[in-house]
Amino acid sequence: MRELRTAHGVIQLPAFLPDATRGVVRAVDSDDLARVGVEGIVVNVLHLSSAPGASVISSLGGIGRFMGWKGVVACDSGGFQVYSLIARSANLGSVTERGFTYRLGQGRAKETLTPEKCIERQFQIGADLMFCLDYCTHPEAPEEVQRESVERTVAWARRCKEEFARRLEGVEPGEPRPMLFAVVQGGADRDLRRSCAEELLEIGFDGYGYGGWPVGSEGGLVETVEYVRELVPREFPLHGLGIGKPESIVRCVGMGYDLFDCTLPTRDARHGRLYVSTDGFATLDEEAGAFYEHVRIEDDRYRRDERPVEEGCDCPACRGYSRSYLRHLFEIGDAAGWRLATLHNLRFYARLMAGLQSRR
Repeated sequence: MRELRTAHGVIQLPAFLPDATRGVVRAVDSDDLARVGVEGIVVNVLHLSSAPGASVISSLGGIGRFMGWKGVVACDSGGFQVYSLIARSANLGSVTERGFTYRLGQGRAKETLTPEKCIERQFQIGADLMFCLDYCTHPEAPEEVQRESVERTVAWARRCKEEFARRLEGVEPGEPRPMLFAVVQGGADRDLRRSCAEELLEIGFDGYGYGGWPVGSEGGLVETVEYVRELVPREFPLHGLGIGKPESIVRCVGMGYDLFDCTLPTRDARHGRLYVSTDGFATLDEEAGAFYEHVRIEDDRYRRDERPVEEGCDCPACRGYSRSYLRHLFEIGDAAGWRLATLHNLRFYARLMAGLQSRR
């Protein structure tokens, strides 16, 4: 079985890492995460640098100690979030060869995020798995923008690697150290994807990530997802950034992807959309709905339903509460409903990944 060894534990691969963007998976705490089998989380350097501040986290012993989390921490570079700001309004940010200039909302002071700052702040945060700053683009952006994205992503990755190496000076071989992943950009252009991957492989990183938009307009994976796995040798772990639908994860694991993160299961939980295995993951078919279904817990049909959300699930919600009670919590707007629903969905994903691990 493949695994990822870090200073703060071992992750069995393939693995799903819930998004704890601002240092918290919404509605649950760190003990909750460990209780349902979560081994690693993903935080975001852009948002944590804004509040409470990377230096504050550093002074308090790093993100793990800050949030009471004893597992592995991956850290998103913030490149996609800055892209989203710029796409929303040119007044909120811009990109140059130096990096990003941005403001997190109208009226906020401008800030800069360079490749060097990105790595510096990830060290301050105390991430086990760091990502190079990359320049994300919309898949429908013109060719010249896609080409610029690749050029800057590669140039920034080289600068990130240099800063990363500088900060590891004095670390003896064999001592625990963070890992550095680079992100393969290029939109839907296979030639650009190949060029980006080849240049990043020449620089050399611990792992790589699929960058950009992995999902098409109809909700399915775009063909470049599989192409990037073909470009990156299997000896390197590959992270499917933003890939989170259960059927998409099953398909990507079949391609050879190792890591995934997405807000989907926790966001769905807060909206009362719960995942239920139809056969205990005895068969995992990538076709949508073949191995799971959704329970929309706020539906009136569950008002008197004494069953747990899923028979056989060992999450706190299913061990102690009925569908009827969970529906009641959502109806009255109590935060306990969010918590129990989130724990159920995260446990569903942990069980899914365990099933996929056993098949490798």
